[in-house]
Amino acid sequence: MQFDELKQLYSLPFFDLIQRSRKVHEENWPQNEVQLCTLLSIKTGGCSEDCSYCAQSARYTTDVAAERLMEKDDILARARQALENGSTRFCMGAAWKGVKDGTKRFDQVLDIVESVSELGMEVCTTLGELGPVEAAKLKEAGVTAYNHNIDTSPEHYTNIVSTHTFQDRLNTLRHVQDAGMSVCSGGILGLGETTDDRLKMLEILSNFNPQPESVPINSLVPIPGTPLAESQGVDSFEVVRMIALARIAIPRAKVRLSAGRKQMSEELQTLCFFAGANSIFYGDKLLTTGNPQSQADLALLKKLGLEPQKPNRALAAPGAEDTRPLTPALA
Repeated sequence: MQFDELKQLYSLPFFDLIQRSRKVHEENWPQNEVQLCTLLSIKTGGCSEDCSYCAQSARYTTDVAAERLMEKDDILARARQALENGSTRFCMGAAWKGVKDGTKRFDQVLDIVESVSELGMEVCTTLGELGPVEAAKLKEAGVTAYNHNIDTSPEHYTNIVSTHTFQDRLNTLRHVQDAGMSVCSGGILGLGETTDDRLKMLEILSNFNPQPESVPINSLVPIPGTPLAESQGVDSFEVVRMIALARIAIPRAKVRLSAGRKQMSEELQTLCFFAGANSIFYGDKLLTTGNPQSQADLALLKKLGLEPQKPNRALAAPGAEDTRPLTPALA
């Protein structure tokens, strides 16, 4: 979808936009299901990158202490617990610039992935930059989806990060797709960006070939000690509009209500589900920030008549094998 189309949609009255996104959602996701994902930081802190929003950067003084890679048995215990609690995707994140084939830590990650994949859940990793060899080996080990957010527009990206480029992000995502893994990529609202930055971000994601399988929509959680510590919160209606636009622009993706959900009321979360969100991070913690407790999540889903989605280990990226025409957004 092109920028002008997104701009036209964004300019619609709020209820008109929500009606359109709901129609697209029902045509592509007719079941009343929500994907429950668990995110575990398997290596926290000490990252060499300077992402302005991140508490894990070694360049900032925050409450997040640098830790070593978790032991495999501890990770497996957390994965089993997530499975027992209803999660269908287990995502493992490591605070690294990237991983390189032939290194001890990459071999350790591959071994961990192989063991986690045997539990039957979808396996997602977010390890920073990947080359083609690393991507192929992660796929072979059992990774079904790789998370690498583009965060914002290319124009605004240089204001947020200086230690890598926007093109570096796109290169990793290309390697992920070429290896046969599904792409999980979205953005962060509240980085000081304009509405046009947000729309350009969605334009880029929607024009991936194939489109992303998952699109996380994060709201910045300001962390003391980071350059964005004093950032203002994101307007609730802006969050809903971005959920709706993501649903229209990328119809078959799971649109994930991600960071910042702890600050959302049940009513706001419900409006996001109605607008097109059908995936959440489930559990008490994301990488370094809090998350609504599992029982509260299950209680809300029950109120809304929503069921947890079953895992799909044979995950195919939207568009990779699906020949159905995309739902026209402006028809």
